[in-house]
Amino acid sequence: MRTLVLNAGYEPLAVVSFKRALVLVMGGKATVVVSDQEHPIVGSSGAWDRPSVILLTRYVRIPAARRVPVSRRGVLRRDGSRCGYCGRAATTVDHVLPRSRGGADSWENLVACCLACNNVKGDRTPAEMGWRLRVPLRPPHGASWAVRGAERPSPDWSEFLAPAA
Repeated sequence: MRTLVLNAGYEPLAVVSFKRALVLVMGGKATVVVSDQEHPIVGSSGAWDRPSVILLTRYVRIPAARRVPVSRRGVLRRDGSRCGYCGRAATTVDHVLPRSRGGADSWENLVACCLACNNVKGDRTPAEMGWRLRVPLRPPHGASWAVRGAERPSPDWSEFLAPAA
């Protein structure tokens, strides 16, 4: 069971084990915002609701530029596991500007791609193939990307991970 940790300003900070969350709550460093009452924690000195979301009592300063590292899994997740060229299910990642031509491993140069399109494209650019990209190539943003472990969110976390309006 995992617990979402919110900063004192209610912005998501991290995902921790429920044991770590309970230690923070019992130590007075956090309060429980949402708990799982169906699966209580039973100990020799009593029973507690399992924390699903906790709020830190003091504000923790976080770096302004929390960049999301580039990864194959991240590119597939950003593009919804859909090919950026044809829209079919994607299992590979393609360099828009091929590596053989100096293309970088960056969010702006990688796109999710199906195996067929990746093989046909080879070391050419989409313009040379007469293809158009279906997705914008930009780094992902939002709380669900900045918080490690939030890629599989609990339903209890939705209101805290929603993008700010």
